[in-house]
Amino acid sequence: METVFLVLLGASLMAVLGYLKSRYFGFAGQSPNDYADAGGEPFDLRTHLDGPIVCEGVIYGPTGRVTSRFVGDFEAEWSGNRGVMKEHFTYCNGDEVHREWNLTLGNDGRIRATASDVVGEGAGIQSGPTVQLKYKYQLPESQGGHVLDTTDWMYLAPNGTIVNRSQFRKFGIKVAELVATMRRKEVA
Repeated sequence: METVFLVLLGASLMAVLGYLKSRYFGFAGQSPNDYADAGGEPFDLRTHLDGPIVCEGVIYGPTGRVTSRFVGDFEAEWSGNRGVMKEHFTYCNGDEVHREWNLTLGNDGRIRATASDVVGEGAGIQSGPTVQLKYKYQLPESQGGHVLDTTDWMYLAPNGTIVNRSQFRKFGIKVAELVATMRRKEVA
């Protein structure tokens, strides 16, 4: 009986430690307030996600292995605090995906975002050299049509390049992660 108790106690302790690690020390433990006074140029969507943008990235599956690679061509345009960003992705298997984000930036740095594959409305905030955006992303039917809880973090590098890290979760379990860079496209 004592052995069963010790096993259950150990399993409970490991579960609590795992939760604390993911909640306070991992990707999900970040808060926009962590970056409010980070120094450097502040991230402004209207400035840093404007005009033609090139994107390159990889997607990791649940085991941590790269499952896909992609390039993207974006075109973003702002009118005051309202913006539209059109994205065209080409994946390593030849698939192409188009998305159009409609973005609204509040005077307090809060962001509202919609797109055809986003369920409801995404919400985010600019904070120092970062942007955090949370939304529910619906996979295409060809990929199961699942709705995933998504958290995007974009970090502004000193040279103006944006590093994007996103995690996709189902029932709280990470099922994919994306890492990409975005930078202004050189127009000839």
